[in-house]
Amino acid sequence: MTKQDDLEQNANTSYFNLPPLDISIAFPQATPASIFPPCASDYYQLDDLVTPEEQAIRMKVRACMEQEIAPIMTEYWEKAKFPFHVIPKLGALRIAGGTIKGYGCPGLSITGSALATAEVARVDASCSTFILVHSSLAMLTIAFCGSEAQKQKYLPSLAQLKTVGCWALTEPDNGSDASALNTTATKVEGGWILKGQKRWIGNSTFADLLVVFARNTTTNQINGFIVKKDTPGLTATKIENKIGLRIVQNGDILLKNVFIADEDRLPGVDSFQDTNKILAVSRVMVAWQPIGISMGIYDMCHRYLKERKQFGAPLAAFQINQQKLVHMLGNVQAMILIGWRLCKLYESGKMTPGQASLGKSWITLKARETAAIGRELLGGNGILADFLVAKAFCDLEPIYTYEGTYDINSLITGREITGFASFKPAASSKRSRL
Repeated sequence: MTKQDDLEQNANTSYFNLPPLDISIAFPQATPASIFPPCASDYYQLDDLVTPEEQAIRMKVRACMEQEIAPIMTEYWEKAKFPFHVIPKLGALRIAGGTIKGYGCPGLSITGSALATAEVARVDASCSTFILVHSSLAMLTIAFCGSEAQKQKYLPSLAQLKTVGCWALTEPDNGSDASALNTTATKVEGGWILKGQKRWIGNSTFADLLVVFARNTTTNQINGFIVKKDTPGLTATKIENKIGLRIVQNGDILLKNVFIADEDRLPGVDSFQDTNKILAVSRVMVAWQPIGISMGIYDMCHRYLKERKQFGAPLAAFQINQQKLVHMLGNVQAMILIGWRLCKLYESGKMTPGQASLGKSWITLKARETAAIGRELLGGNGILADFLVAKAFCDLEPIYTYEGTYDINSLITGREITGFASFKPAASSKRSRL
């Protein structure tokens, strides 16, 4: 046998046929997020502020996310694919529908629903967005604004995640200025004709039903409609190349002469104010997403710093690292307390839109800061999705923007505390000609 034959045989038998290399074994530096770290972020003992039932929900969701989602989330995030096989497992948690009572929904307290949201987001932000779009937007709109027949027809299967919903408000030309939407609804015999476009609609590429908002061409007011998938004239195209929430399937929706029967118009949506009622509640839930994400970031960094060694000592032993870790921990505790107080205000009927907006905007701001510090603490590994922080860093960016950008939510609170609306710039004076 020649040397060349020997080389070819070795290549065929000893290297190229080996199984994929497990990087965590080949390069033992720290435990990856596929084995999720224990919770170390509840420093001020949130358990004392919640009921045993709420705590039980929290622990049930935590166990499912750590066991079922953590091992697969990086793979699906990297591929920007959705793990459809986990939908029944998420459905079995009985958190879809959140605070809705009856119709097969769990009827949780808003605090219990918020804790569930945080625990899902702690492991994977995309899964929490999937559930929030389905539950706190689509289902809540049907519960708040639907007829009794619509609630009976749609909510039970949605509550079990046997069917999936999405919520279509945003348009290509109308994001923050959503009330100026251009999609139209024209009354015809027996129903309505919808025409227009929607953008950034989560779950839309596979949802069984879409809650769509359109402008009534007769009244010029915003109305809501339930649109079933495969309705003629309805198409949804996946938005590619996102840097965050890559597992979430956001879509561009085209409504081309889509006929909707009268029975699928939502009778409780007669103006944009009705839509705002949904958004005010959902912002409480959305505020708990960055809380959960930040908890996961802290938990990951806490474990990593104790495992990873440099200069002959664990990273956790260095003063500057401890200071950064404590900074993160302080952020998380403050975020939790703001989120908890929002829930209590809502439960007592005292929560205002400005309070919900301040909670969402401030919490996402602090979450971005927390993620940035966590990325520093992990050094080179801070850019790897395997160690959670880089992935969470990216996932926070769309959350910082959706359900009202930081700036728009600040203006909502600003309007409430000053009495002046500053959303539209004042008419500019004419410039004198030179």
